[in-house]
Amino acid sequence: MTVPEIDPTKPEVLLDPFTAYGQARERCPVARMTVPGMGDMWVLTRHEDAKAMLADPRFELNANSFQGLPGVPEHCKPYLRTMSEMNGPEHLRLRRLAAPAFTARRAEEFRPRIEAIVAALLDALPDGDTVDLLEHFARPLPMDVICELVGIPVEHRPRWREFGVAVVSGYGPGFLAAIPGVIEGAIEAVELRRTSPGDDLISQLLRVRDEDGDRFTEAELVTLVWQLVIAGQTPTNLIVNGLDALLTHPDQLAALRADPGLVPRAVEELTRWVGPQLLTVPRFTREEVGFGDVVIGKGERVMTAIVSANRDPRVYAEPDRLDVTRTPSTGHLGYSHGAHFCLGAAFARVQTQVALSAVLERFPDLASAGTPRRTPDGGTWRLASLVVRRR
Repeated sequence: MTVPEIDPTKPEVLLDPFTAYGQARERCPVARMTVPGMGDMWVLTRHEDAKAMLADPRFELNANSFQGLPGVPEHCKPYLRTMSEMNGPEHLRLRRLAAPAFTARRAEEFRPRIEAIVAALLDALPDGDTVDLLEHFARPLPMDVICELVGIPVEHRPRWREFGVAVVSGYGPGFLAAIPGVIEGAIEAVELRRTSPGDDLISQLLRVRDEDGDRFTEAELVTLVWQLVIAGQTPTNLIVNGLDALLTHPDQLAALRADPGLVPRAVEELTRWVGPQLLTVPRFTREEVGFGDVVIGKGERVMTAIVSANRDPRVYAEPDRLDVTRTPSTGHLGYSHGAHFCLGAAFARVQTQVALSAVLERFPDLASAGTPRRTPDGGTWRLASLVVRRR
């Protein structure tokens, strides 16, 4: 079996990863890829293999799974290693302490506060027939939600919005410059809630103790806030990807307008169909592992291609068709799978549901104002802008 090669820097891969990875998937269950700055990788392209790998302890995360952040001030470094980078008992301990605060029930209880944030952002949109919903709505939304969730004082939130813009824009000088502000702000927030508890996540987690009396340290809570800032920007890209998909599929948009009760199902379908994360973080094989006729040696890097697994015809009927009424027989991998399933998935789902519902309700004549600009990114499917016409 010939293993296909995927070059993530080629324009045809950057501009249409669905086709590029899909063609590789139909040729072989694995592909090879060289990622600039990270080296050679194996890529699992099919849903069954990808899902199995993400829950298989033979594939582990380690320090080499993550690109370093050169130039980060020394005082920030102790707070940057999140539970996403941990395995085994170390990861399980933190996950067990945090999980009760991130349940679907907690996310639903938080929905009214998200609705208020969404309404305020839509009220504040600049005047005019057209508006960029990425710049003025989807980009600030996740950080506003995180600030409300974590308990960042209102007077500090404009600065946190700036941090959010830097983070969602990707690695670069702006991202590095934002790190000290996020860490210092998180330290201040934890100290504030330790002495003056409120109705927020930090206050809740400061009270958490398991049956053995274990609890978060203040440093671990600061790190959790950092993790929320990094991972919590996903709705920015999912919301604009979803709106763009609906605007270019008027039959699906019409179905959603006709039955707003479809929104939760539509959000799952949009996450499957145009979810922002294309690839998972690399894991390393702890022993030799086979996929079909291909044997991957011990100590090698392996990623799953979410972009192709979520359109695998072995799992989904007509996988390349957007269908907001779809009820998948097997869950998509947009939030990963297994022990490292996204901690904030329930909050991301509710946030995206609220955002799409509010935009469609507020603007019944919404339409694209030209072709959206896309940012070429080998790891993230994202737009550079989404300019729409409101009336």
